[in-house]
Amino acid sequence: MEDLLAAGTAALATARRTRRRPAFHPLRVAAVQRLCEDAVAVGFDIPPGLAQEFAFAPGQSLTLRRRIDGRDERRSYSVCSPVGSRPRIGVREVPGGVFSSWLVREVTPGDTIEVMSPTGAFTPDLTTPGHHVLVAAGSGITPMLSIAESVLAADDRSRITLFYGNRRTDSVMFADELADLKDLHPTRFQLAHVLSREPREADLLSGRLDADRLGALIDGLVDIADADHWWLCGPHGMVRDAQRVLAALGVSGDRIHQELFFADEEPVRTAHHAQAPADGPVSQVTVVLDGRSTTSALPRDTTLLDSASRIRPDLPFACKGGVCGTCRAMVTEGEADMRRNYALEPAEVDAGYVLTCQTFPLSDALTVDFDG
Repeated sequence: MEDLLAAGTAALATARRTRRRPAFHPLRVAAVQRLCEDAVAVGFDIPPGLAQEFAFAPGQSLTLRRRIDGRDERRSYSVCSPVGSRPRIGVREVPGGVFSSWLVREVTPGDTIEVMSPTGAFTPDLTTPGHHVLVAAGSGITPMLSIAESVLAADDRSRITLFYGNRRTDSVMFADELADLKDLHPTRFQLAHVLSREPREADLLSGRLDADRLGALIDGLVDIADADHWWLCGPHGMVRDAQRVLAALGVSGDRIHQELFFADEEPVRTAHHAQAPADGPVSQVTVVLDGRSTTSALPRDTTLLDSASRIRPDLPFACKGGVCGTCRAMVTEGEADMRRNYALEPAEVDAGYVLTCQTFPLSDALTVDFDG
């Protein structure tokens, strides 16, 4: 337990304080586990020299990269294993998804995949015991499994309550592992499966995990005053409903943490490097990355990430949907407009951080610091 706590504490400190620069490394696929018909868990071997770089905190993600028809495609997947163990991601196939279908249908042990070191701040503090309530739907269970296992193993005073929504029993990811975790911690792990397309013995557990049903579950199973942190992960509608329920119950915002596994129904945009700024207003944008500054005239009608990639192709990114936070940077001079944000905490926004994939320059001169 001491080793697990130390690993989690170190990874958490890295995630929240140092914000180490993520980098891609070729990793060998160690195992592919079939979870259900359209989902797998993919585990990676970590060479000894990269052990520190791939030490992760519960709830963090790995970004995978591959070239498809000459394009640089990237996708982020949450780590589903507890801290101190080999990193493993959970992947559900998206219809027509060139990346998820490849992982679910084609990847086998022994294959090599380019993987970025862990990122993300959707992470609990393992040094402080508490009651964590997790609300997940579908593949949103992936980071929750890591959080639940890590929290329960770190301190025998901590407790987990998990509300998990799916369509049918055969679509539940990690069903066996959740059952094993419940058997291992019968008094500290409370689990409620909610199925929308399959009747359950209790009416409360049959239907969508919407605002009304979540409110009823909380009323029956959770003492609001006793819950220290709430973790929400799933589609935008579910997260929005959960936030509304918790706000009505008087839960303070600093106790609510959210992560989306997608922001909308549109496919992830791939990186492209414009050949020249478009006609129209431009800003003199200075990009600071890895201690090097580069300045260029960039269009105001294009996101900072897309336009700045023309002059700095090494800019970090993953989802390009305002969800993962990989492209986070600080505005140190000038003004910019961030149109969408699902990754940054309010304190980060107040400090001047933006998601460059969702941000447009406004002022004549602008400086964004990726090292901040």
